[in-house]
Amino acid sequence: MTRRILWFLAVIWLWPVWSMAAPSEQLPFRIGVAPHSSARVIIEMYQPLRHRLEQTLQRPVEIVTAPDFTEFARRGVAQQYDMVITTGHQARLMQTDAGYLPLLTYQADFKAVALVAFDSRFRTPQDLAHSKVIGLSASSLVTLWGQHWLHRNAVPNTTMRYVSASDSVGQLLLKGEGSAGFVSLANFQSLPASVRDQLRVLAESLPMAGRVYVLNQRHAKQQEAMLAALWAFAETAEGKQYFSKYKLGGYRALEPRELVAMDPYANEVRTTLKQGK
Repeated sequence: MTRRILWFLAVIWLWPVWSMAAPSEQLPFRIGVAPHSSARVIIEMYQPLRHRLEQTLQRPVEIVTAPDFTEFARRGVAQQYDMVITTGHQARLMQTDAGYLPLLTYQADFKAVALVAFDSRFRTPQDLAHSKVIGLSASSLVTLWGQHWLHRNAVPNTTMRYVSASDSVGQLLLKGEGSAGFVSLANFQSLPASVRDQLRVLAESLPMAGRVYVLNQRHAKQQEAMLAALWAFAETAEGKQYFSKYKLGGYRALEPRELVAMDPYANEVRTTLKQGK
């Protein structure tokens, strides 16, 4: 009888804890992916990873993004994502300003490129003077690189038009609505051949920290388990097909100070967020 009473009292005592914990266990694990393409393309691209992590975590997994890179950074810093996949400068910002934990990146080099229409007159940076160029947003790494590239080459009087996705950049260039556009090399290579073949690379960056996976600090105890889950995904048929399709090569560990090198770009995003743009 005494045991039954003690068991009953324990259930009553623990019930509030269970009642609060159960719903949270069913909340989707939110993976925030930087808006390098349209939301439809991003969600489709990461379905193999989502399915694998749902099996591993035994909970729903969502792939989410944001309207632009600035809003994506704002949401990430506000802890709205459980894991983030974004370019190195935003990964560095989320590490320093919001405590996210670096996990890994892709083997393929990440480069930014300046694109022009294949048959256009634009052959040198100076040919872009007094024209409109196209970027993704003020917080996009490829856009920031493009602005630095224009400045280094002393190209005067360009105006920047921001668009929501890389595939839009190519279409606008072909319509003559911009002289040059800045996207990642990977996204350029992923454009439909009918678009890609009508574009030309005017300039290409050195390799930079590309799409980096970082984990929200609230999951710090699961950091090693999450790393193991990602490496396991890389060995599956679906993972290998994903890396091959998007020319990513596979996962690799981050090099020492690789994210630290992104500080100048991260500082620009931080300034943009503080200005409320």
